[in-house]
Amino acid sequence: MTEELGALLRRLRDAANLTQEQVAERSGVSVRTLRRLESGSSTNHRMGTVNLLADALGLGEEDRRRLAATLAGPRNGAASRAPAPAGPDGPASGSFAAAAGAPAPGGALPGRGTSPVPGLLPVHDTLAAAARELATEVRRRWRREEEQRRVHDPYPLPVRWEPAPAGLTDSTENIQRLWPGETARTLDLEGDLRSVSDVYRRIPSGRLAVLGRAGSGKSVLTIRFVLDLLEDPVTHGRVPVIFSIGSWDPKSTALRDWMIGRLLRDHPHLAGRGPGGATLAGALVDADLILPVLDGFDEIAEGLRPEALDALNTTSSPLVLTSRRDEYAEAVRAAHTPLVWAAGIVLTDLTLDDLAGYLPRTARTVTHGRSGDDRASATATAWDTVLEELRARESRGSTNLVSALTTPLMVILARTLYSDTPGQDPAELLDVTRFPTVKSLEEHLLAGFVPAVYRRRAPERDTAGRQPGAPGRDAASAERWLGHLAHHLVRFDRDRHDLAWWQLSDSLSRSTRTFAVFLATALSVALADWLVGLLLTPIGIGELLVQGGLMGPVAGIAFGSVYAVMDRSGGGAVVEPTRVRVTLRARHDGLGRRPLRTFVVRCGHGLFGGTVMGIGCACALALERALYSGMSLTDPRVIEGTLINMVVLGLIFGSAAGLVFGLMAVLEAPVDVTAAATPVSLLASNRTTMVRQFLVLAPTLTLAIAFGGYVIVQLLQGSLGRLNWGLQDSLFIGAVGGLGGAASYVLAFTAWGQWFVFSRVWLPLTGKLPWDAAAFLDDAYRRGVLRQTGAVYQFRHVRLQHHLGNAFRRQHADFAPAAFPPPPADVS
Repeated sequence: MTEELGALLRRLRDAANLTQEQVAERSGVSVRTLRRLESGSSTNHRMGTVNLLADALGLGEEDRRRLAATLAGPRNGAASRAPAPAGPDGPASGSFAAAAGAPAPGGALPGRGTSPVPGLLPVHDTLAAAARELATEVRRRWRREEEQRRVHDPYPLPVRWEPAPAGLTDSTENIQRLWPGETARTLDLEGDLRSVSDVYRRIPSGRLAVLGRAGSGKSVLTIRFVLDLLEDPVTHGRVPVIFSIGSWDPKSTALRDWMIGRLLRDHPHLAGRGPGGATLAGALVDADLILPVLDGFDEIAEGLRPEALDALNTTSSPLVLTSRRDEYAEAVRAAHTPLVWAAGIVLTDLTLDDLAGYLPRTARTVTHGRSGDDRASATATAWDTVLEELRARESRGSTNLVSALTTPLMVILARTLYSDTPGQDPAELLDVTRFPTVKSLEEHLLAGFVPAVYRRRAPERDTAGRQPGAPGRDAASAERWLGHLAHHLVRFDRDRHDLAWWQLSDSLSRSTRTFAVFLATALSVALADWLVGLLLTPIGIGELLVQGGLMGPVAGIAFGSVYAVMDRSGGGAVVEPTRVRVTLRARHDGLGRRPLRTFVVRCGHGLFGGTVMGIGCACALALERALYSGMSLTDPRVIEGTLINMVVLGLIFGSAAGLVFGLMAVLEAPVDVTAAATPVSLLASNRTTMVRQFLVLAPTLTLAIAFGGYVIVQLLQGSLGRLNWGLQDSLFIGAVGGLGGAASYVLAFTAWGQWFVFSRVWLPLTGKLPWDAAAFLDDAYRRGVLRQTGAVYQFRHVRLQHHLGNAFRRQHADFAPAAFPPPPADVS
C-alpha cells in the first residue's frame, strides 16, 4: 500500500508539473516527509498530511477518490467507504459521517483552497464513532453552559463585530489561499452572533482571529459558534472543541501534544486505542478531525505569546483563536507576523439601543396607574428612568454609566445585581459621589455579583430527594472562600484559570503542607497501633496508649520527611489524580525505561522513609521500656540494644516499604475510560482508586514486614547478638505497619488523600474553605459564579477572578505588597 501511494503521488505531482520543493512550499509539508511518502518508506500516513498534499496539487474529485482508495487499503481494512458526491454546499466527501454511514456532528467547516468545503479523505470507523461521541459530549457540555449563563433569558445580548485592521490579519490573498496571478475577491465578514458560523464558512483558509476587549462577548461567541457548527446539517467531519489556551507553554509542549492532553483530561473515553495503537485523542488530532477553538490567547504569559504565535504559524489546519485586542497586537508586533492565513474580526461595543431593548425585559414590571376605563394599565420597570437619563446624557453619571455598560459582561452583572435581586434600584448607578469614574462603576458591579447570586433561593432538591450544592450559604462567607480560590490561582509568572480540586493544596506553604502530612500520618499509625494492640497484645491500656502515642509521631516524621523531599524535588507538591487502578496483571509490555525508572524512584522514597521509621521505632521502644521498666536511657545495655534495633528495624521497614511502594508503580493499569469527565465524577473515581490502593497495600505491607523481618533477623542472628522476632511480635509489627503505612500512603501520596487532608480538613479549619468544599464548588457552578470545563472549574470571567483575588489580598495583611526602604541619599 505504501508503494502504491508513493507511485500515485509521484504521478500526480508530475502531472501538475511541480517539483517536490514547490509542493512542499504550497502545502506546508516538509520536503523530507514528501520524499518518504513518494518512496514508500513512510508507514504512518496522517490524513491531514495527505489532504494538504491533495490541496497543493489542485486535485479534482476523481483524483482525490483514487488517493483515498489507495490510503484506505489494507491499513484501514473495511472501515472506509468511497467519498460521497458533492452536495449543493460543496463536496462533502471524506467526512467521517460518509465513512461511517451516519450523519456527522460537525458543521461544514472550510479548509484549504478556494472551495469553502474541500473534500477530506475517509477515515476509520473507530475514529468516526469516536468523533460522533465527542461531538455529542461537546454539544451537551456547551448547551448546559449556555443555560448556566442564562444566555437566552430573555434573549442573547447582541454581539457584533467589524473586520480587524490590516496589521492584525494576513493578506487577503493568503486568507483565500490563492495561487500567484489569481484575483482576490472581497471577503464578507459582516454578521452578528446569530450568523457567526456562516461568516466562518466564508473564510477559505478556515482560520479566524476573534479579538475584543475584556468582557466584550468572546466566550459567548465561541460557545454559540461551536453549537451552531454542531447543529448544522451539512457534514464535513471536524468536531469543534474549545481549548482554554492560557495554560499552554509553547516552549515545553507542542500544540498537538497539549491538545491531546486536554482531550484526554476532558473526555476520558478518548484514552481508548484507535487505529495504529495511538489513543483516540491523538488519532483524531492527527486525522484532522478536530477544529481547535483556542480561547484566551491573551491569558498566555506575556513572554510566551510571541513564541505561541510562531508555533501556531507552523500549523496549517483550520482553527479559531480568541484574544484581547491589545495583547494580540503586541504579540503580532513581537513576532513580526499575525496569525498566518487568518482573517480577523474585532468585537464592537453595545449601543444604547441594545441596552434599551435588553434591560427592561430582564426586570419585573411595576404598575404605575390605571386608565379611565379601569382596564388598561401603564407599566414600567426600574430601568426606564435610568435609560431616560442615559439618552439625555446630561450628567457625568449618565456618561460614565453608558461607558461602563458597553460590554456584555457588565450588562449581565448589572442585570444580576438589579433585575434579579429584589429591592435594588439601578438609579444608584448614576450617583457620581459613589461612582465618580467608569472603573468605580465596573468594580461595583463586579463586587455586587457574588452577594447577588448568593441571595437567591437555595437550589431545589432532585427527584431522589438530594439537594445539589449547599443551601444557606451566606454571601460574606462565599465571597471569602471564592476570594481564596481566586488568589490560589495567581502565580508569579502567570494567572492560572483551571480550578482543579487536586491542586488546592498549592495555596499552602511547603512547611504547612509538610506539617499537615505529619499530623495525618501520625494519627493514622497511632490509631492502627491502638486497634491492633487491643486485638493482638496483652499489654494494658495505659501502656498501649503510650506506645501508640510514641509510634504515631515517629511515623509522622518518616512520611513527613519523604513528602518534604518529594515536595522539594517537585514531585510531592501536587499529586495528579490517577487514571489508574491497582490490578495484579500489569499492562506493560515489560519493564521498559519508564516503569523501571518509576520503580527505582518509588523504591528509593520507600527505602528512605522506612529507614527513618525503623530508627524512630527503635528510639520509641527504648523510651517506652524506660517508662515502664524503670531502666535508665543512659544504661550501656539500653544504648546498645537501641542501636541494634535501629539497624534491624531500619532494614526491615526500609526494605519492605521500598519493595512494596516500588511494585505499586509497576502494578498499574488504565481505569475504565468511559467514566464521565466532571470534577465530581473524577473525585469519586479517584476515591475508588484510593480504596483499591489501600486494600492492596495493607496486606502486602503486612506480609512484607512480617516475613521480611523474619528473614532479616535470621540473616543477622549472631552477628548482632541474640535477636528476638517471635510470631506475636511479627504479626503485631506487620499489622500496625501494614494498616498504618497503607493509610498514611494514601493520605500523603494520592490526589484524593491530599484533597481530604488539605481541602476537607486543613483549609476549613483555617476558614479558607467550607467543610464540604466539593459541594461548595458545585453550588458555585450552579449559581453561575464558576463554569465547568471537563474535570476542572473556571471562574465565569477572568475579570471576576481578578476582582475576587484582589479583594481577598486587600483583606489579609500577610498578602500586602512588600515595602522596600528608600535608597540611601547620595552624599557625594
